[in-house]
Amino acid sequence: MTCPATGAAAGPVPLWGPRYATDPARLYREMRRDHGPVAPVLLDGGIPAWLVLGYRELHQVTGDPVLFSRDSELWNQWPNVPADWPLLPMIGHKQPSILYTVGERHTERAAMIANALESVDPFELRAQAEKFADELIDGFCGRGTTEIIAEYAMLLPVRVLAHIYGFPDDEGPALVTALNEMINGGENALAGAQHLGVSMARLIADKHREPGPDVASSMVADPSGFTDQEIAEDLMVMLAAGHQPTADWIGNSLRLMLTDDRFAASLFGGRHSVAEAMNEVLWEDTPTQNVAGRWAARDTQLGGRRVNAGDLLLLGLAAANADPQVRTDGSALTGGNSAHFSFGHGEHRCPFPAQEVAEVIARTGIEVLIDRLPDLDLAVPAADLTRRPSAWLRGLTALPVTFTPTPTSVFGEPR
Repeated sequence: MTCPATGAAAGPVPLWGPRYATDPARLYREMRRDHGPVAPVLLDGGIPAWLVLGYRELHQVTGDPVLFSRDSELWNQWPNVPADWPLLPMIGHKQPSILYTVGERHTERAAMIANALESVDPFELRAQAEKFADELIDGFCGRGTTEIIAEYAMLLPVRVLAHIYGFPDDEGPALVTALNEMINGGENALAGAQHLGVSMARLIADKHREPGPDVASSMVADPSGFTDQEIAEDLMVMLAAGHQPTADWIGNSLRLMLTDDRFAASLFGGRHSVAEAMNEVLWEDTPTQNVAGRWAARDTQLGGRRVNAGDLLLLGLAAANADPQVRTDGSALTGGNSAHFSFGHGEHRCPFPAQEVAEVIARTGIEVLIDRLPDLDLAVPAADLTRRPSAWLRGLTALPVTFTPTPTSVFGEPR
């Protein structure tokens, strides 16, 4: 294809490299300039795909599950994918999870998951989030310094989620390690996925023997007739989708609050600013940048491009949120506008109860932290903060902070 701006040949864009960590927004603008709203990209190993950058085009893809199917068996590149391809856990070849189920069976599975998550008491959820947040903060509050990502944001969501799903609390650290390895898509991705699979199978077996007031027990008791393997796969998807993006939501929101004067009041007890900062992050710095994916059920046209049957389309959530066709003034959105794609769209979007769980965990984590450490401040210049080099999830590698040392909390008593 020829670049309309320069007349030069514009080839497929690799979906890896340092620019996804340094300035992905600019990269997406260049891709949109050179290719339009649907850009050719290359995955690890030179595997081709399309990245949907346009807001309207992404709405079209996610709103038509027949033409743009979630059935990964349609992919025309399977003969070229090696058995040890690091992105296999994300693409889902022959995985019986809800991500790759279509039609009526998907509707039934979505209802099972939604019912299980709706059974979570929101007051109990917040209480557990506060409890784990206090425990984590107690580990560093007396030092006067910490690194928020490693010592807090990356530990809190999985501990809360594992608890409400039915895991013993002491299994949280191993689960977060396995999740991170799988999501990052590196050399340990397949080992991380295997650890999660074994953990989920053991959890389901435990809940058959001794059910409890938890999400896994609710799914096991569902009358829709899903197998243990299907339930285990869905729990793994739920844990992965709930943990890392929520951890990055916490980290990205705290970075915004610590570097932007508009949110300074939130560090001194303001609650409204916390919600505004979290919403702006979903528009401007969303944790889930790109998602795999959809597969064309037949030859079609999208955004002026010919898409062949079996082509893989990646959902460019971050790029679509910044589409100048819908963000004409380029202004930041800190009000109640939630028309972003950060939770997806259509029948495969993140279930609403799951969004509520993530928001409770993230907001509680931020509020407890600034309650306990009200003079929280960056320990390095804002320009020194770096991101993980991932095209999929956008989060900080570290967020070092300083604060006045404080005593540990007394659990169960008001702070």
